[in-house]
Amino acid sequence: QVQLVESGGGLVEPGGSLTLSCVASGRTFTDYAMAWFRQAPGKEREFVGRISRRSLMTTYADSVKGRFTISRDNAKNTVYLQMNSLQFEETGIYYCAGSDRGVVPSRRQDDYDYWGQGTQVTVST
Repeated sequence: QVQLVESGGGLVEPGGSLTLSCVASGRTFTDYAMAWFRQAPGKEREFVGRISRRSLMTTYADSVKGRFTISRDNAKNTVYLQMNSLQFEETGIYYCAGSDRGVVPSRRQDDYDYWGQGTQVTVST
């Protein structure tokens, strides 16, 4: 099965920016719709955004719309999450997820079958 590995997390000041990357193994990356989720301390994992297989459609949670951008480079088997104007409450573990079911996945976690290990993002002064 496909393996997903996130990177790019770290410490960032409030109002700052950070870009996360997720690299997928295998030869069929274009079969996968990809998404980002995050989990803040003491809270449930929540949907951040998703991107379709050919980058024709992106969807974002209302809380990040206008500040976050998902993109992908299929030649590099990589999906990105560009985050701007980060806030304290957005501290958490950010996860990359994939779906190859052949239908547009929803915002639900169980629509995704492949998950990375997560990367920590800390927004702090």
